[in-house]
Amino acid sequence: MPISEIKSKTAHLIRGEQAEEQAHDYLIEHGLKPVLRNFRCKLGELDLIMTDQNSLVIVEVRFRKSDHYGSALESITLTKQSRIIRTTQFYLSTQKKNQAIRFDVIAISGNGKIEWIKNAF
Repeated sequence: MPISEIKSKTAHLIRGEQAEEQAHDYLIEHGLKPVLRNFRCKLGELDLIMTDQNSLVIVEVRFRKSDHYGSALESITLTKQSRIIRTTQFYLSTQKKNQAIRFDVIAISGNGKIEWIKNAF
């Protein structure tokens, strides 16, 4: 793999981490409380797990530099939603909590605009 590909992939991963950090801070400013970041298992990954009053909130963070190939929101396909739901079910099987669950999306565009969709799916 050429070094230029490694550098661009690294930059892409760094930008993804920055978007998650931005979303995390934004949600805390809006009253959510952090539980866990980047939960991973064989089924997939959950970007942010937070609570909003009595609800557990699973947050998918999406960043798009531009809408040229579709918006950040449009990138969350039914397949992606199914993977998030299955991963959430696995996560919940490891917990002893029983609370309402909500799936939110934070979409961040290249110009820094943050869009928060509660109950996205």
